[in-house]
Amino acid sequence: MLKHRWLYALLFPSIVYFALFHFLPYYGLSIAFKDFSPFRGVAGSPWVGLKHFKQLMDNPDFTRLLTNTVLVSLYKLVFGFPVPVIFALLLNEARNALFKRTVQTITYFPHFLSWVVYGGIVVSFLTPSGVINAMLQSLRLDAVNFLIDEAYFRPIIVATHIMKEFGWSAIIYLAALAGVNPELYQSATVDGAGRGHQLLHVTIPGIMPTVTLMFIINLSHILDAGFEQIYVMINPSVYQVGDIIDTYVYRMGLERGQFSLATAVGLFKGVIAFVLVVSANALLRKAGQRSIW
Repeated sequence: MLKHRWLYALLFPSIVYFALFHFLPYYGLSIAFKDFSPFRGVAGSPWVGLKHFKQLMDNPDFTRLLTNTVLVSLYKLVFGFPVPVIFALLLNEARNALFKRTVQTITYFPHFLSWVVYGGIVVSFLTPSGVINAMLQSLRLDAVNFLIDEAYFRPIIVATHIMKEFGWSAIIYLAALAGVNPELYQSATVDGAGRGHQLLHVTIPGIMPTVTLMFIINLSHILDAGFEQIYVMINPSVYQVGDIIDTYVYRMGLERGQFSLATAVGLFKGVIAFVLVVSANALLRKAGQRSIW
């Protein structure tokens, strides 16, 4: 440490940052086991054990909240996870560099828009007087109020999430494709493999470690259905299918001041995510795939 003291000096600000904003806040999780009062503080609030977790489990809305959260996340994972992979594979086959750069720029630009802006655009398209209903009426079809129809809400959430994020998510797969050894393609060509066979036997195996790693990361967010997106687009008419754990935590924690209950819900989500990551990592190791650890 004395020999490399200046390197440690450069590392010190990062250590301080993680200590203050990533490790120290864990102390605040203790309010999930207390009747927290802002006037008494964390240390002065009385311990109540698992009271808030029992209150959460006894809540008649909890099953609905958990079901909505898991279903929306699963739909995003099942329908959304393959899209950037397929898009990256297709874009990688393009030979015109200007076309590739243009398409990539256009597709990942929506990622930089906040859900307030992007959601506002979506809402303007889907209202009874919006663009889509104007097209339906031009075809002599009845207008549909998509935003208050429970049958449309989840598909809209999943579709808009994919449209906003698939271009940005594809960047890491394009980087993985750039790392595939070109000699493998040359050897495959010599052996008589066409583009399809090269895709199946060289390209996809080459990026599979990245795909599995990203799958584990996405699986850890199975209880994060996207608070910003749903908060912007939800309304009381679709609470039955669209109200998720995060919107419930927002209402309980910030609107009603039940900080302990909101923290208990957040801790519950964290434990579930931890179990899912460890389980998925163990399954990948048994299957012979590259894992996180």
